[in-house]
Amino acid sequence: MRIGLIGTGRIGAFHAVTLAALPAVTALVVHDADEASARATAERTGARHAGDLDGLLGAGLDGVVIAAPTTAHAELVLAAHRAGLPAFCEKPVAGTLAETDAVLAATADSPVPLQIGFQRRFDAGYRAVREAVAAGRLGWTHTLRACTSDPAPPHPGYLPGSGGIFRDCSVHDFDAIRWVTGREVTEVYATGANRGEDFFAGAGDVDTGACLLTLDDGTLATCTATRYNGAGYDVRLEVCGSRGTMVAGLTDEVPLVPAEGATWPAGPAHRHFMDRFRAAYRAELTAFTQLVAGERDNPCSGQDARAAQAVADAAARSRAEGRPIRLDSPGPAAA
Repeated sequence: MRIGLIGTGRIGAFHAVTLAALPAVTALVVHDADEASARATAERTGARHAGDLDGLLGAGLDGVVIAAPTTAHAELVLAAHRAGLPAFCEKPVAGTLAETDAVLAATADSPVPLQIGFQRRFDAGYRAVREAVAAGRLGWTHTLRACTSDPAPPHPGYLPGSGGIFRDCSVHDFDAIRWVTGREVTEVYATGANRGEDFFAGAGDVDTGACLLTLDDGTLATCTATRYNGAGYDVRLEVCGSRGTMVAGLTDEVPLVPAEGATWPAGPAHRHFMDRFRAAYRAELTAFTQLVAGERDNPCSGQDARAAQAVADAAARSRAEGRPIRLDSPGPAAA
């Protein structure tokens, strides 16, 4: 099949390499507002370069992968929809819930699928935990503990468009918690702190955040996120039940040091999210090609992305207002 890729920045260039290596993808066409970046990616992957969006959408494609900046997501999703092309879009659907709702309303009655990129749904550890919960092997859940810890802060110019730490980082945990448990988040209580660079506070953001989530069955979940985990990139989810506990991400590459002097973990630690989730990204894009071919259901719909975005918005509001925020039920999680 012929796949188009819009956006050849950090994640887009990474996706280009992955797409070019997938057996189902027979041709790849790339476009970016930065033409030099797009041409370099095309040359590196053997893809064709499209000089403008119309040229890409008119290139006889079977599907489109959107990896452009968040501010362009809504417009590009709608453009793909008008062209009748299945689309994969990195989270979020749009920068705000109102924009997201407008996009989802415009595409609601269409048979053309929209898959949103939450790659943890395709990580082997997260999938194993979800299966254990669904099978009842952990008993009834009472506590979840999630963490997303970056080894170093992003460039200051990234922050104004990021949406803040809860929308940029913790939103992956919010989606994973909802997907793993099959439950909805009903209340969020969040706080944050700045102990690093001043540019976080200058952007109205924090470099470290923490949330307490209450799920609709009474399960409690804690989510922590930081931009200053110098030991490495650390992403884990611990699910505690009445019969047992299971952890995703507790591998030899986890950046932890046992206080008791044990030789585990063997290391070296993950340094970047593209290392930690390389296999998951490949599985995610493979799933998109299967969705395009009509061989599977949508593994992460726009409504799923909206649900995680609503929790992230509630967390940002909770931190700003210093109080718990209640949520309305956002709908069922995708399979």
